[in-house]
Amino acid sequence: MIHKPGRSKRVLIVDDEPIIAMDLELLLLDAGYEIAGVTGRIAKALSLVEIEIIDVAILDANLGGETSAPVADALSARGVPFLVWSGYDAHQLPPVLRGAPSLRKPASSTQIIQTVNSILAARTF
Repeated sequence: MIHKPGRSKRVLIVDDEPIIAMDLELLLLDAGYEIAGVTGRIAKALSLVEIEIIDVAILDANLGGETSAPVADALSARGVPFLVWSGYDAHQLPPVLRGAPSLRKPASSTQIIQTVNSILAARTF
């Protein structure tokens, strides 16, 4: 995955609530981001991590009763930062999700964009 100067940053959205995922997608598109993919399934998210250029991901901690920890592991292995987007407290999250930047649902549009911007600003390409 090579960063191309001047291209929009690509965001992977992993959330099993279709309305929430769609709202995030529209919010990020309006903010000038590209969407690398949107899914609520772990298998599909892992596939997207393998084939897409992803600069940052937004992960719901709970996907239909399963943890998104495998997706976080795959992203971490590739050096891709992620935002944990959850209704859970930090101590309820799997260890791989605890150290990442997080926002508690519901968060404002401003909070989401500011957090994604901060994550990307801290990343070296």
